[in-house]
Parts: sequence; C-alpha cells; structure tokens
Amino acid sequence: MKRILISLALLVTASVTIVCCGSSKSSTVKPSRLRFRAFVSNPLLPSGGANMPVLNIVDALQDQLSLSVISLASGSTQPGMMALSPDLGLTLVYSATGNTILIVDNTTESVASLAGSTAPLPAINLPGFTESFFVDQFNSTAYAAVPAASVIGQAPGAVEVMNLLNGSISASIPVPGAHFVVPSPDGSRILVFSDNSDTVTVISPSLVGTHTDPRSYLTGFDRPVWAVFNGASTAYILNCGLPCGGTAAGVSVLDIPSSTITSTTPVSAASYGLLNGSTLYVAGTPTPVPTGTNTCAGTPTSARTCGRLSVLNTGSMTVTGTAIITDGRQNRMQITQDGQLFIGAHSCTGVNIPGGEVRGCLTIFNTIASTVVIPPQLGDVTGIQPITDRNVVYVCQNGIFAIYDTTTDMLQVLPTNSLNNNGQVDIVGDAVDVKLVD
Repeated sequence: MKRILISLALLVTASVTIVCCGSSKSSTVKPSRLRFRAFVSNPLLPSGGANMPVLNIVDALQDQLSLSVISLASGSTQPGMMALSPDLGLTLVYSATGNTILIVDNTTESVASLAGSTAPLPAINLPGFTESFFVDQFNSTAYAAVPAASVIGQAPGAVEVMNLLNGSISASIPVPGAHFVVPSPDGSRILVFSDNSDTVTVISPSLVGTHTDPRSYLTGFDRPVWAVFNGASTAYILNCGLPCGGTAAGVSVLDIPSSTITSTTPVSAASYGLLNGSTLYVAGTPTPVPTGTNTCAGTPTSARTCGRLSVLNTGSMTVTGTAIITDGRQNRMQITQDGQLFIGAHSCTGVNIPGGEVRGCLTIFNTIASTVVIPPQLGDVTGIQPITDRNVVYVCQNGIFAIYDTTTDMLQVLPTNSLNNNGQVDIVGDAVDVKLVD
C-alpha cells in the first residue's frame, strides 16, 4: 500500500512543463525545490495500470525521494544510461528501445525545448545501439559511438554527432565497429575504440563539417577498449588483449602531441579504469579460463571465476598492488572522498545460496587498506554516483536503487521516516542509472 500511495503522489505532482534549455545555475525555481539533486532513470514507474518512463529526483542532502518526477512520456521511451553536460545544465537520457536520446533541462526538470518555443526538442534517433556517449565542453554538441550504424560502401560503425540545440544529428563519422568514445579534457580530440581492432581512431572535433577529414589513426595497441586521460597531453590506453581476441592485456602510455606510445605495462586484465592523482586503477576479467581453474582462489567465495584490479603508479608505470574482484565486463568505476573505489560490471557470475553467500557485480575496494568487500546484492551494476562531501554512494544494481555508507561499505541504515526507508530510498519501478546534477 505504501508503494502505491507514493507512486500516486509522484504522478499527481509530476513536472511536465516544457521550457527552453538552460543551466542548472539559473535562478529559475526548480519544480522539486531541491538544491542538491540526483536523477535516477526509471522506465517502469507504475501509472494507472501501465508504466510511465520518468527520471526520479532524489534529495541528495537528505536521501529522500522528491514527490516531483520528470516525465519522459514519448512513444516507447525506456530511460536508461545518462550523460551530463559539463555545466550540469542538461542530462542526456538514452533509450535502448528505439535507440533514442532525450534532452532534459536540469533547471526546469523537464524535456528541453528550443529557445523561444514551447515545443519540446525531439528525441534524437540514433542508427543503432550505443553504450558510450558524452556532451562536449561547449554544452551544445554530443557524440555517440554506434557500432552497428550502417555506412554505405564500408563496414558498419560510426560516431554520431548530435546538435543539442535543435535535437538532431548534424554529422555521422564512419568508424568501423566504433564502440566507445573518450574525449580529451580540452575537447581537442576524441579517442574512438572499435571492436576487434588494434587501432585507435582519433577525431578532431574542430574539423568536423570542414573539407578536411577529422579522423586520424594510432596503431601498436592490443585490442584497446578504453582510455584515461592525464591532462591533455597524456592518455593511458587500456589494452583488453586475450579476452577481446588479442594477445595480452596491458596499459599503454600515449603521448598525445607526438602520437607515440612511450611504454606499455602488462596487467592481469583491462577493460575500464580511473585515475586518482598519480594512481591508476585498472579493472578487467582474464579469459578464457582453463577448465577446472579457480580464479577466485584465496577469497571466501563459492564463485570460481573472478576479475582483477591492478593498481599502477603513473610515475614509474609499475603495478604496485592487485586485488581479486567480481568478474564480468567492468564498465563503471567511481572513487569516494574517503578512498572507497566502487567497481561495477555486467554479465558477472552471480551467487545466490539460500542462507549462504549472495554476490553480484559490485566490488568495493578500500584504497587505503587494500581490502575488498563484495556486497550481498545480485545483478548487473548500471549506475554508480558518489555524493559530494558526504560518505554516501548511490548505486543502481539489478533495477534496485541502493545507498551505501562508505564508512562501513554496507547499505546505509538510518531511523525510518515517511520518505526514507531505514536509510534507503524506495524507488518503485526499475532504477537504471543515477547522476548527481548539482
């Protein structure tokens, strides 16, 4: 009954006003009246016997669910992965159903519209699935890697350039198998990583739309899948190696001005990474695993397949530590102010023993004590968001929104109130992704 009443209250107070694009720093009063917010994508909020696609709004100061929601009712929209503009003015919301991206104005908490118009910006239709997109430093253009995009006369794959001012695709840059895009901090380059390739494609945004090809190519890698920039002149390229059809996993140091690889450090596995000061954290899952091998040996788990975390000193480019983590494809990583590294994956080996071990795709690594906690929560991790200046992390896992206390690496427990279920926020539906927008 409590869930039903909360759902009805959310729908009654849902914010559906359509206004023009703006910045989160605007003096416009937000419908939710919250000053520190997190958005949670939810395609399945119950509504009159059906489901309503929304962004739930969470008060990130009090860990309470707002009675306002952002309505995304637009055809078959199923909000999932999100990306923020650098100025926090816009949230891009991807729907795998229809492969569309909606643009949300964070200040007005509604679908954005053209300046001077009451008509909402249309959903941007991508030519296929994406799991990698971002907004540029000017907050007006976005880029998405679409590996199956049809290209006449070439193998499928392209980077789609989106105009966020009018809700359209302004250019399509052919890159066969383009799967992941990572921009440099200054926005001068975009590194594109393609499936089954040892080459990194570099796109120069300033050349898009000119008579000069914006693409250039870097070789000498071993199935590169991701990059972590250290300023605008250095990038650490993560080589997936054997699991992706190559030879060996490693981290290559790329000097951007000279386009040269200065060194490569072998690691156990590499699919995702994060730089914190002079320490680079690299996570991955070594595969294939020989029959009968237990890659989780030495840890208290009944799972027999595990992933690896490598800790590298970027000054010497040496591995200074390792840890055994959950397996699967690691594609989420965030670090908190008190040094807790949250690592999320999908397609991991789940364990659910009645009365015994339960584990899914989330790992918490204590960077100070070098210890590992794997919370007893099942399923893929689809969103991780540390909350600024608090010992709290919001996590979306298996459709459930969870709040972790980083001082205990456990679910937060607080006295219960009407909108705070014992320290947790009860989001009815399916919590997919979470972003802090203030």
